[in-house]
Amino acid sequence: MSLHSSITGEGKAFVILHGFLGMGDNWKTMANQFADAGYEVHLVDQRNHGRSFHSEVFNYDVLAQDLKEYCEEHDLSDIILMGHSMGGKTAMFFAMQFPELLDKLIIADIGPKYYPPHHQQILDGLKALSESDSARKSRGDADEFLSSHIKDWGTRQFLLKNLFWQKDKTLALRVNLPVLTREVEAIGQALPTQTVYEGEVLFLNGLKSDYITSEDKALIEAHFPNSKIIGIKDAGHWLHAENPEDFYAEVMRFLDKD
Repeated sequence: MSLHSSITGEGKAFVILHGFLGMGDNWKTMANQFADAGYEVHLVDQRNHGRSFHSEVFNYDVLAQDLKEYCEEHDLSDIILMGHSMGGKTAMFFAMQFPELLDKLIIADIGPKYYPPHHQQILDGLKALSESDSARKSRGDADEFLSSHIKDWGTRQFLLKNLFWQKDKTLALRVNLPVLTREVEAIGQALPTQTVYEGEVLFLNGLKSDYITSEDKALIEAHFPNSKIIGIKDAGHWLHAENPEDFYAEVMRFLDKD
């Protein structure tokens, strides 16, 4: 089974991987900018997310393998690969397993360390939403229902992008919620020790986020000796949405330095 993607632009292949409970479409605005700069941008939905296939198996090894098969299917090599959060972890595992397919790697607000599960409130809210018939009659109803579980408006809007209309005129979730809930521990998995990727890597972290701290620098350098870490001001975990100008500028500076 192949991954769903949206492809825009012409030029060198630039693959973008979304985060947990997201989808490629989250990156549409940024993708258009990269396409205008001369790249062929692939917004990929990872398994159990967006329009890609659902599977009972969910871990970074299979996510990396999915991406390898996607590259083979689309005849991609020497790619630029960027991943945010969970997508960043997928990108790291991919780099360790298939370095020959990569040119440059960009990791957005995630480190190679283990992260304990911290999405339970969101998963509980989505589960309650999926079980409520009245809340799935309109997007407004869904937002109001979800607000009792998730207070932050921006987070709710991000999650509500998962809703789509079914034939019975009710809304449903695109994500494979049962499997993602069951396998949530896998989202925080650390990179295997002793794994090293020698290629060029840019880590971008939101300076208002705690996903990458100063204590993580040594571990990042151990896995990625040819890497640099740059903070994005006025931005938290969704740094590409909170400060898109600086995010785009730092990515382009990294790519254009040749």
